[in-house]
Amino acid sequence: MKPWPNGARAILHVDMDAFYASVEIREQPELKGRPVIVGGPKDARGVVSAASYEARRYGVHSAMPLVRAARLCPQGVFLPVRMELYAQVSRAVFAIFKDYSPLVEPLSVDEAFLDLTGCERLFGGPVAAATQLRARIREEIQLTASVGVAPNKFVAKIASDLRKPDALVVAHPEGLEEFLAPLDVRRMWGVGPKGAAALTRMGMHTFRDLAQASDRALKKAFGSNGPRLRDLARGRDARAVVTARGPKSVGHETTFSQNLTDRAELRAVLIALVDKVAARLRSHGLKGRKVTLKARYEPFRTVSRQCTLAAPTWTTRPLLDAADALFTEEVAKNREPVRLLGISVAGFSSQESLFSAATPDDSAVDEAVDALRARFGVTAVRRGSVFNNRLRSSRENDPENQTDEAIGKPKEPL
Repeated sequence: MKPWPNGARAILHVDMDAFYASVEIREQPELKGRPVIVGGPKDARGVVSAASYEARRYGVHSAMPLVRAARLCPQGVFLPVRMELYAQVSRAVFAIFKDYSPLVEPLSVDEAFLDLTGCERLFGGPVAAATQLRARIREEIQLTASVGVAPNKFVAKIASDLRKPDALVVAHPEGLEEFLAPLDVRRMWGVGPKGAAALTRMGMHTFRDLAQASDRALKKAFGSNGPRLRDLARGRDARAVVTARGPKSVGHETTFSQNLTDRAELRAVLIALVDKVAARLRSHGLKGRKVTLKARYEPFRTVSRQCTLAAPTWTTRPLLDAADALFTEEVAKNREPVRLLGISVAGFSSQESLFSAATPDDSAVDEAVDALRARFGVTAVRRGSVFNNRLRSSRENDPENQTDEAIGKPKEPL
């Protein structure tokens, strides 16, 4: 292979293979070779969090309803999500990443970008470094990773996905357009199924087609983002690896073991959700002004409603008022059974508003509640309307007992 050019950027995208499922197989070696599906029991109301490659051969994939996964793969091994275990393994993986570069940008618990520009003397070049990194993950953590090496983030991300699992794919700086040209436009990172469908309707089936498209056609179809797509298809991407980026939103949601119809019960869940999200905002030092309510009905029809506060806040009362208004607008008027309810806050501001969204009394109450929970646990103090509502299947339906929605940025858009 040609040596990496002096001065050329060297970006790695590392993606752990079927991470949750692979961790479970590592913990239970007798599962090796079997279709493992992580998400919960096959008759649960949730969705697939991860599927081993054996399960994927049956058409099972993440975000698929568990009941459908069970129909496609009845012989599958269905396991509950163990986030604490996956987080522990993730920390070990990222510790290895940081041995190769201080510039590590996480995309999720199981994938990241690394900037290895100028590493030739340390590791013998980016390809050698990627080879060493994969070997260490295999030897020290007993898992496999797929790695893409390229002069920019966009191409590195695409390369890592080309020959999964357990692969190393290199896109050399001197042949980027040739590397990308034959690839299907559905591999365009950040475009999505609808964008890819729009491209194919325009007769653009490969990166080569997109790279040769005119400004006029692309702007007509995609607006000002059109020429940007063409640049990416040509392998041009100047985005830097960013090591510290705050979360875009903080949220929490819960899926009920049985659909709920009682609006008083649902409102009690809503209050508990807001209470938890507000506490997490304060713990992360974040104030937000965009409040979003998410509700899911049958069959998997999801609706969201959003409002914007006058000023950023982390105080429970104004967040609850906003959430309650959204709840009244959407859920209270709609008598359909609800299978999932969620609340998130975004629109963070680093500047204090001249007009506070909370009174001193509100802040004092929140601080006191946070202190009590920190000392005695999250269930030590609850709002009266939550405590007085006995939810059916309370342990399962209680948001305090559900897995948190991820705090952090979504997959990077174009």
